Amino acid sequence: MKYLIVGLGNIGAEYHNTRHNIGFMVLDAFAKASNLFFKDERYGAKIETRIKNKSLILLKPSTFMNLSGNAVRYWLQKENIPIENLLIIVDDIALPFGTVRLKSKGSDAGHNGLKHIQEILNTAKYPRLRFGIGSDYPKGAQIDYVLDRFNATESISIETRIESTIEIIKSFSLAGINNTMNLYNNK
Repeated sequence: MKYLIVGLGNIGAEYHNTRHNIGFMVLDAFAKASNLFFKDERYGAKIETRIKNKSLILLKPSTFMNLSGNAVRYWLQKENIPIENLLIIVDDIALPFGTVRLKSKGSDAGHNGLKHIQEILNTAKYPRLRFGIGSDYPKGAQIDYVLDRFNATESISIETRIESTIEIIKSFSLAGINNTMNLYNNK
């Protein structure tokens, strides 16, 4: 059984390790822990790996955040992966920093990456893993906040939170979304 795990972010050095690129950061940590290396392919950097009897395709789209749906649609179709085996990892300002929530469906909540995926797939019924980046910014400064790097306090605990997120990805592919939501969403 195949799974497509997509970490959302923006390409380019200026976006490296910014709050908006938490999806990339999670997949980079997954790859590093597994001694895997991304390879540039159509619509993004990709890794194929196995966990037990499951095949995982990790994808960091190269389409920029607001066009992520193009990469998601391409790889779902190319690999013949059902939408319920798709997992999008995305930043969320509505969640406190470090809080992680797995959902089987939902709105885009104003997130341009999720909005484009929903438009391209013509559905909001796909799993997503929302990683809280907090909302500690003054009115009108949301864009600057999400495109900024994590502060010193956040940087101390980010690695632990990312490790937990990797465990959620593994559980999603091995135990399914409902079991994983029950196990991790209340932590």
